[in-house]
Amino acid sequence: MEKTQYIVALEIGSSKIVGAIAEKSPTGYVSVNRLEEQKLSNCVRYGCIQNVENTKNAINRILKMLSNAVDGLITDVYVGINARSVHSEATEVTRNLDASVQITDSMIDKIIRGVHDVFRGYEVIDIVPRAFYVDGSATKTPGGQFGSKIEIKLNQIVAKPNIKLNLERVMSATMKVRQYLVTPLVVGEEILKPDELSLGCMLVDIGAETTSVAIYKNNALQYLTTLPLGGRNLTLDLVNGLQIMEETAERVKKNINNPLDPAHAEDIIIDGVHSKKASEYISARMGEIIVNINRQITNAGLTNDDLRSVVLIGGGSALQGLPEKVNEVTKINVRRGSYPSTLNILDHTINKPEYIELFALLAKGAELLPEGATCLERRSYEPEGPQFAMPAGAPAAAARPQPEQEPQPQPDKKRRSIFGGFKRKLDKLLSESDIEDNDEERDE
Repeated sequence: MEKTQYIVALEIGSSKIVGAIAEKSPTGYVSVNRLEEQKLSNCVRYGCIQNVENTKNAINRILKMLSNAVDGLITDVYVGINARSVHSEATEVTRNLDASVQITDSMIDKIIRGVHDVFRGYEVIDIVPRAFYVDGSATKTPGGQFGSKIEIKLNQIVAKPNIKLNLERVMSATMKVRQYLVTPLVVGEEILKPDELSLGCMLVDIGAETTSVAIYKNNALQYLTTLPLGGRNLTLDLVNGLQIMEETAERVKKNINNPLDPAHAEDIIIDGVHSKKASEYISARMGEIIVNINRQITNAGLTNDDLRSVVLIGGGSALQGLPEKVNEVTKINVRRGSYPSTLNILDHTINKPEYIELFALLAKGAELLPEGATCLERRSYEPEGPQFAMPAGAPAAAARPQPEQEPQPQPDKKRRSIFGGFKRKLDKLLSESDIEDNDEERDE
């Protein structure tokens, strides 16, 4: 009988860590049944882990909550990579063949895996093909064709070495990683529509401290970059400009009806702050972010006419009026992204833009998970201690000391009851009397 498979994924952001469990039925139906998060403070900056110990503790708490929620033992997880230094580097590779031979998919994979370009200060974390040419002619399916030369245009996805290094340090002390996934690439694969991938689309993920921009056309990633700007920049502008606490600034930002159009915004008081004044700060900073987003189209070697849509995701994209403002600047149709169509969200309170990246990781994990494999084992007993599996090589937990048993008092064999002694003496006298009577009877 086929068993239900479980997928566990983690997304580590600058403001919080989010983890979730999805359940894949034997029929292939995937549903998200639990999500947990931990807020962070100065542990992760621009997507790069700064405080390994505090980040590790936060992940442990999430894993324990997830395990307890489904009464299971988490064995491994999928982890997303997304940080300020993550971007694409365009590369071309050419291979001349000895003769006109049939090109196979394995041959193409070998060529791609053999690319070892060095980018000073960066390491390659993924390679994505953009276009193929056989004997100078463009083709989408080179496998199966005959030719004497093959050319491949690639995007190598690179990041600062400490991004993955610190991530591995944290995960080695918490949980086995089934696979690291580049979050912007996974999100593009899982939530963009086929016509958007083909005709041209810019996927914009506005996080707390970074904004990633991925541009797709002709069913391939054309460009990827990460901007060091995000929703927290708006919050800090309110903190510094209005002299208020960050928590107050966050509430004000989320509750203004028209934060990007201060000229027409109604002036109301939110936590003692005039919304019209707050809108001036918010619209100025978001205007700067939108201009930088729009500039990436030119950096990708394209024009705005080459794209048919812009898709907004991330916690920062929830700002009221943002799609209209982006459309005003880019002149491109804009929509808000939603979770992958292959998932079923059981708890609709978690269906928010800020969790779309995590949902995409779960959907991708469900595709990658081998048949019969799982990231979680269900329990049929009440566990003790940690609710998740320790990584290989971790020291075993010490055996729980058992309370010492107090010695039970043993009866003193030498102590005898006074009544017992009297009875023994009486029995002896009676016995002696019987002997004397018997002797007298024999004499007679």
